[in-house]
Amino acid sequence: MSASHNRYELTPEQLALAEERRQQRLQQKQKGEAPQTDPRSKILTREWLKLADPPEGTVRVKVMTWNTHRTAGRELFPSSDCLKASQREHMLYREVVSHAADICCLQEVDRTEKLFPVLKKAGYSHIYKAGNRKNHGSVIAYRKDLFKEVGDRRVLYDEEDVRTEGNERARRGSSFFTKNIGNLVALERLENQKEGFIIATTHLFWHPRQAGILFREVTKFRDEIGASHWPCIVAGDFNFAPDDASYALISGDSLLPEQLALLEFSRVVHRNIDPDVPVTAAKATEEEDEGADVAESDPGIVITNARRARPEDGLLSNEELQALFQRSTRPVSAYDEGQRSGSLDIKEGVTFQSRQTIDASRRGAFEPVWTSYTHYWKTILDYIFVLNPPNSQAQVIGLAKPFPTGKLAPGIPRMGVCGSDHISLCAELAWPSRIEE
Repeated sequence: MSASHNRYELTPEQLALAEERRQQRLQQKQKGEAPQTDPRSKILTREWLKLADPPEGTVRVKVMTWNTHRTAGRELFPSSDCLKASQREHMLYREVVSHAADICCLQEVDRTEKLFPVLKKAGYSHIYKAGNRKNHGSVIAYRKDLFKEVGDRRVLYDEEDVRTEGNERARRGSSFFTKNIGNLVALERLENQKEGFIIATTHLFWHPRQAGILFREVTKFRDEIGASHWPCIVAGDFNFAPDDASYALISGDSLLPEQLALLEFSRVVHRNIDPDVPVTAAKATEEEDEGADVAESDPGIVITNARRARPEDGLLSNEELQALFQRSTRPVSAYDEGQRSGSLDIKEGVTFQSRQTIDASRRGAFEPVWTSYTHYWKTILDYIFVLNPPNSQAQVIGLAKPFPTGKLAPGIPRMGVCGSDHISLCAELAWPSRIEE
């Protein structure tokens, strides 16, 4: 061997370092991530909160949800420095792939011609659904090396009945015509065809009717395809906070007096249901007309262009709402369950109860401190709910830790922080594996 050749021979340590870097580049490529050095894709790094080591023989799945925030105007986000889609898009892509989730639930998705190639490069297949005449929709993306789609459904909330009697308006009992939908997909595990998940994502109007319909249709869809033993994961932007009546109806907690009062206040019929309603505010923008955005653009829920409901409108009573949400097993929230079991110090400021007076025994107290944080509104709107199959209970084994307030002030979206006005959620869940008979 010549001396000149010896000059270029790497030491074992250098070889090990080179291999480590090669593996990092390979993993980054497989995830579809932009290089960390690209300033356009810089976001705040999320800490992973490990909660448990599941026993052998469990089925695990990592699910993320995020409202990606379609392009909006300066009037709602005066503190943002990245309202143009071209300024936010690389942050959005990094956020989606950075969780390395098995399943991604995304809402308010536009510019699909940009996003879908990123998902494909990262190893995901996807299902996109939108409401009629809407220019944005929702996406369920799943790792194609883990799952196969075996069914899907679009739930049009405006066209779903909540009772069997009366005319169409009474049967539907709608307060607001929203064009909102539920995106439902059945995913079978490639490793074991007996196992799989029903996944649903949505962007809801804040009134509880739509949430009740969603859970009803999820369980109906699961049973119709013969998968009653599969867990259901329902994730998205629900547009209500943990102390709202809708959250209590989902979780099975009793309705508090203030929640009952809000339900009564919400029993109105808007002008887009009844054209005879007098105009009390300026012509609605597209966002306002879609209904789901009313709670966000007006966090105080000042109801305009509406009248009080009458019996013939068919809006559900408190008893009928409770019946709509009633089922043999109650949904549980991955974050409320996980952070509750994780014994987090309230001083960390990452739970709802760290900033809001709420009985710790009530469901919702351990939701993230924020999932939407902007100049005008700061609240919790996003959740990952789990509907367990009979005789099986999900274990929350890990979570993307919520950001404390100081990381988000003065508001998002913001360059180098987050590309949306919402904070993404990600949870890893585990169930006992189904034993083949």
